[in-house]
Amino acid sequence: MEGVSRSLGWGLNKYLGSPARAIFVLTCLFLVLPFAPSELKPYLGETAHQLLAVAMVISLGWFGVGVVYVGEAAFLRRYDVTVEDNVRARQIQTQMVIFRRALITFIFVITAGGLLWTFHDERIWKAGTGLLASAGIASLILATAAKSTASNFLAGLQIALTAPIRIDDVVVVQGEWGRIEEITSAYVVIKIWDQRRLIVPLSYFIENSFTNWTRHSADILGTAFLYVDYRVPVEALRAELQKIAESSPLWDKRVCGLQVTDLKEHTMEIRRLVSSRNSSESFDLRCLVREQMIAFLRDNYPEALPHFRLLGAPQSSSQNSDASGSRLDDLRLHATRE
Repeated sequence: MEGVSRSLGWGLNKYLGSPARAIFVLTCLFLVLPFAPSELKPYLGETAHQLLAVAMVISLGWFGVGVVYVGEAAFLRRYDVTVEDNVRARQIQTQMVIFRRALITFIFVITAGGLLWTFHDERIWKAGTGLLASAGIASLILATAAKSTASNFLAGLQIALTAPIRIDDVVVVQGEWGRIEEITSAYVVIKIWDQRRLIVPLSYFIENSFTNWTRHSADILGTAFLYVDYRVPVEALRAELQKIAESSPLWDKRVCGLQVTDLKEHTMEIRRLVSSRNSSESFDLRCLVREQMIAFLRDNYPEALPHFRLLGAPQSSSQNSDASGSRLDDLRLHATRE
């Protein structure tokens, strides 16, 4: 029985239990109404039938929404977002969230139509005809008022189909680094690294450029720059970087390199390139490399830290010509840069 509960654990009882019981009770009431005692028939007239019909339509709509949730849960069981390489799973999850909301909206519209259909009154249908006749004028008014809403709705459909962003994607939007926490029908919630939330309209991701660090995979390359004196032994630094990376579980053992990428007036720029499984581990690994590399230079090659040099020209005193020709040696002022 435990295995069966796991195999059918799609939220059947959670989403379909209550509406199914309501439909069952209402169906039984419809069946027993013709056999009601004659004493009760005056109280079970058209009004009672109308109330039962309205309750049945609402229950059917409720059941339809539950079916959507159950179908989503059953479909998403094949895509586990907790695994390390979960790009495809997050894409499917994002699409299902948007499609689920569209289906539920459609069910609400059908349910509302069914409720109107239960009222066999010409006045209601005439009112509906008048509303349809005035829909052209109303659409012109609503088109201006709901421009952003319509654009966000269409952007949501486009995001579901093309998937430029997905749930749990790492993005950089408006200079803020964070993860996609929630995608609604109107906006996207980005959880920034310092626990703030950035709310961005859906249309922003269609109309503007942004950075997605996990578009195809979560692994990433991280860089850390070091500015040292020209006398630094590059091979020793390269060996130390390899040692630091191998001793850290943050390194995914793909890329580890050190290169001299620029020569400035007083210093030499060294770029250290290391790879990680995701952006969070990459940030921690880059900080670790900086800390341990500086400690290595301080303890083993302190003269390799950046210096400023000021050289003074040799000077001789004409007033003290009988002196032994004292000279002022080169004046060197070493100032360690920050």
